[in-house]
Amino acid sequence: MPNPLPLVIVDAANVVGSVPDGWWRDRRGAAERLRDSLVPYASDGLPGVPGPVDLVLVVEGRARDVASVPGVRVEAAPGSGDDLIAELAAGAAARPCVVVTADRELRRRVEAHGARCTGPRTVRPGA
Repeated sequence: MPNPLPLVIVDAANVVGSVPDGWWRDRRGAAERLRDSLVPYASDGLPGVPGPVDLVLVVEGRARDVASVPGVRVEAAPGSGDDLIAELAAGAAARPCVVVTADRELRRRVEAHGARCTGPRTVRPGA
């Protein structure tokens, strides 16, 4: 049976990079902190997307070994995180899909699959 919850996909690299807080010194730790901060959104939702939601954090590079936690499924991109995000958005089928990123090219790609986009400030105030 398909998942009826709205799908929210977070571009970890883009959202982590939106705040110059030293993330580049510990990419995995920065992705883990982002993951942990996303947990409440799984039940509460985002503006315009009431919860609960199916929340997916897409990681790449040095953050590939970040584990999932209850409420946040972590998907490690085997290559480009953008490619995996576009693939997940394309597979969202008939359920609403929101991608959290500021990457213009990625926004164009996922919007072609019917996804809506929102910026990093949606999940990371101060970004």
